[in-house]
Order: sequence, then C-alpha cells, then structure tokens
Amino acid sequence: MANDRSKLKVWWDGKLVNYNDAKVPVLAHSLQYGSGIFEGLRAYQNRKGTAIFRLQDHVRRFFRTAKIYQMDLGYTQKQFESAIIETVRANKLGSCYIRPFAFYNTDQVGLGTHGDKVTTAIAAIPFGAYFGKGKETGIRCKTSTWKRINSEILPVEAKASGNYINSLIAHHEARASGFDEAIMLSTQGRIAEGTAENIFLYMDNYLLTPNYSADILVGITRDSVIKLAQDAGIEVVETELHKEELYIADEVFFTGTAAEVTPVVNVDGIKVGNGKPGPITKMLSEKYSEAATGENEMFGNWLTYI
Repeated sequence: MANDRSKLKVWWDGKLVNYNDAKVPVLAHSLQYGSGIFEGLRAYQNRKGTAIFRLQDHVRRFFRTAKIYQMDLGYTQKQFESAIIETVRANKLGSCYIRPFAFYNTDQVGLGTHGDKVTTAIAAIPFGAYFGKGKETGIRCKTSTWKRINSEILPVEAKASGNYINSLIAHHEARASGFDEAIMLSTQGRIAEGTAENIFLYMDNYLLTPNYSADILVGITRDSVIKLAQDAGIEVVETELHKEELYIADEVFFTGTAAEVTPVVNVDGIKVGNGKPGPITKMLSEKYSEAATGENEMFGNWLTYI
C-alpha cells in the first residue's frame, strides 16, 4: 500500500496519464459530499498470462450504481471493460488490484449535481493480501455497535463512496478495541456483513450466509464462493442469521475482492470452532484461488485475459 506509484499510469477520461497528474480540485463535489462511485477488481497472473477476475460482472455493477445515482458515465460497458484492460496492460502488472472510480469533477459549492462534469478514472496497483497474514491464520472480529445502513437510508446495492463512512466508523471502533475487523448487524439485529466483506458461517453441514433482507451488498466474490461450494457438494443457505450464531458456528469467514477468502477465528473474544481456520474455509479458499488463477477450467468464463 505504501509503494511508490509515481510510475503508474491512470486511465483518466479516456486517456492514460501519469499517476501524479491525476488531480482533482480541493472543492470537488465528490470529495466534499461522498458522491463518487467505485468498483474493486483483481487481476491474477497465471501460467497463460494475466487475467482479470469477473470483469464483466464488476463493470455491470459499476454501471448499475451509476444508474441508481443518475450519473452519466459517458461510456458503454464494453468501452469501460476495454479501458480496464488497457490500464492493466499499460502498467505491465501481473497480479494487481483495479479501482474504477467516477466522480463529479466540479468545484462549485452546493449539493446539486445537475449538469456537472463526471470524470471517470481507472487505477491499477500492485496489491497483496488485504488482511496480511490474517488471510492464512485468521482474524479477530468485533460485532459493531454501529448498525449497517439499510435501503430506507441509502441504496445499499450501490458501491458509492458515502456508504463507506458507515463502514469506516465501525472499523475504527473494532481496531480501537483490539480487533482486526468489525462485523455489522442490520437495523433488525441480524448479521449483515463486515465493513467491506460479505460473511459466511459453516455449521451443521450447511454453509450459511445473510440474505438480501440484511441489507448486504451482494458481492461478486460472495457469488463466486456460493457457486464453488455448490460445485463441491456443499448445501448453501441464504437466510437471516442471529448474532449468537457467530459464537456457535464451526467456521466463519469473510469474502470480498480485497479480502478474497479470509478466516474469522474469534468473534467478541469467543473462539470460532477451535480458534483456527477450519477445513471448509481452507478448501473454499483453495478453490477460489484455483478459479481466479485459471487452475480450474470449469470456471474459465470468469477470466478475461489481457
């Protein structure tokens, strides 16, 4: 994360520019009001080259977010897919994290955005494990006192910058309490998600994950893991889950583009299972890695080679 990015190229309104030249006004609307929208993708290097994982699905969600917020991106989905490929290729990166972003590039003070310029940008950076060693050893989580936003407050299906202030304050609370990450509950008290991750519980031979009623962001990695689990013969149930089920589950893990598959080994000071990553979590993590790196050809349609 602290790597020198000055030599990287950023796709900026249709052109590749130097990373340090991608600048916005200090009074930019999206900087002031959190009105930007974004996506997060990964590309993985494998024996055949570099492949972006589920490119079309991420771009589709990006455009859906734009529609929710009535933001005209000025490009088709196909054009934007090509721009992402161009950005990764220009930076000569193998495995990397990709961040498409769109924002109101105007310095007018005021909440309205009608007719304001929308800038679209794509950055690609080297990126390792989001939770560091925790991806292998597991992380400790705290159920947050802050509730997950719901669709009566903000569109939870949109990846908008402002939504993540809710996540940020929960994450800070967890870290201040000595934990690695927060688990957020819905306003109805049901398990929702992490601050930027979906969550799964394995218990009684079922893989459980919160359904739409918990106001989750329906993650693309979440969908991938569901399909991989079903392919492995594991029954997946999308349902309402209570907080105490975190304490009695055999295994708990997060999923997300950045997090990939990360074991949760402790919740609120209570060990999950035996306090170590469980066999189902390890197996699904391996299967996810195989799919993302082209080792499992059954899921080859998830990969876009550059």
